[in-house]
Amino acid sequence: MKKSKLSIIMLLLAAALLLPGLSNSANVPPSVSQLVTNAKKAIKTVNMTEFKAMYDKKDVGLLVDVRDPDEYAAGHIPGAVNVSRGTLEFKLWGHVGGYEKPDLNKKIMLYCGSGGRCALATKSLMDLGFTNVMAVGMKLADWKKAAYPFEANK
Repeated sequence: MKKSKLSIIMLLLAAALLLPGLSNSANVPPSVSQLVTNAKKAIKTVNMTEFKAMYDKKDVGLLVDVRDPDEYAAGHIPGAVNVSRGTLEFKLWGHVGGYEKPDLNKKIMLYCGSGGRCALATKSLMDLGFTNVMAVGMKLADWKKAAYPFEANK
């Protein structure tokens, strides 16, 4: 019994030491921050207010949540499809008419948790030839705090 309690305590201590670094998106090397900054300079973004107005008018086109599947499953903006940043270039094609004849002019808006991943994803889509893509520059927590539409698992 004492051995299992000690094991649990050790696991909790290890988690306490490791998790803060994993969850802090500001804790990245300067080269990553620079990559995101450069992507944001090269893409079109809309802020939360602009996005909300477009969302209300149903004028967002294909809304893509580029967070990881577990983040999406925990809650997302209604109507969004989940194509994670890590698989975007490989899995988006089914949403844009297929890879043989994709609609490169399709309106696509991307969002994530804080704006970094969607900026990189938007730049990737532009590099692939998409012409009507935008990143939503907001923190998803602010969207939820404003009590805007959000689907959470029951």
